Amino acid sequence: MSDLTSNSFSAVEQNNGRLTVVLSVNGESRAIQIDPRTTLLDCLRDALQLTGTKKGCDHGQCGACTVHINGRRQNACLALAAAHEGDDILTIEGVGTPEHLHPLQAAFLAKDAYQCGYCTSGQIMSALALLTEPCGPADDDVREYMSGNLCRCGAYANIVAAIQHVRRES
Repeated sequence: MSDLTSNSFSAVEQNNGRLTVVLSVNGESRAIQIDPRTTLLDCLRDALQLTGTKKGCDHGQCGACTVHINGRRQNACLALAAAHEGDDILTIEGVGTPEHLHPLQAAFLAKDAYQCGYCTSGQIMSALALLTEPCGPADDDVREYMSGNLCRCGAYANIVAAIQHVRRES
């Protein structure tokens, strides 16, 4: 066993089973104590009170918990928080503010790309990645790219319209 691993286990034992981790979330470093088995999703919502990231299925199937880790989208329910110490984590709270919406957020409002709103933060986080990753120009390309994000209300046409609007304006 390496020194790093044995020291980590010693630290956990000394903290009543809790591990101290420092996460960089939305540009801010936060030191927190968590159970080593805590998912990034639960850490964001419960320990850091960043509740914009939603818990949908808790199995990586719906995309409601999509965040960016080091610039790449990922389902936070499938990631252990402790594994992301030192990574740059971006949640919906770091994308825009009510006074200064990101163009995607403004387009979602303008195109009515939400109904109940539960999936919206995950949809926007995936769409934000779409703006910088390879994706064809057609609506079908956008639908394929966004296929990991489910909308129970069925606002898909408006979601695609909002994304395409931002792509045309960029």
